[in-house]
Amino acid sequence: MSSIEIKALTQDARTQAMLIDLLIETVAAGGSVSFMHPLSQEAAGAFWAKSLVAVARGERAVLGAWDGEVLVGTVTLLLDCPPNQPHRAEIAKLMTRVEHRGKGVATRLMRAAETLAAEQGRTLLVLDTATEEGASGLYDRLGFTLAGEIPDYALKPHGGLTGTLIYWKRIGASPR
Repeated sequence: MSSIEIKALTQDARTQAMLIDLLIETVAAGGSVSFMHPLSQEAAGAFWAKSLVAVARGERAVLGAWDGEVLVGTVTLLLDCPPNQPHRAEIAKLMTRVEHRGKGVATRLMRAAETLAAEQGRTLLVLDTATEEGASGLYDRLGFTLAGEIPDYALKPHGGLTGTLIYWKRIGASPR
């Protein structure tokens, strides 16, 4: 999928509208990304507005995968960690449009997030994914280590509980 371009996202109306659509589509398809189905435009818009303001403050980075003019995936890198954890970052909200899944978009987003985290001086990445229908296979292939599972961690978007799998990966230079 060589036409996919990964870029840092900023706050503009067109991008925010595509982010809203992507989040709503992900939740409707069962993606466990902290929201319940049906997800309203207003709730999705409020999430992305808050998230993109945090980007402007340097507290996170939101990367987008573009297929031409269409946003087909995104991942968030959380950088605002407590004072005793300046060496780590957290991966959140990895999402790919349904019709682009299985084509390497998520892998490219994750590699870009890892590179960005290393450029920010981070040496440890952490993330979690739903036990059921999560992206554990992807994280395993990308060299993340499974730390464990927490049962009944969250509600699935269409109801019912799912556990979460916690992963970590050392990146970049050696820890401080």
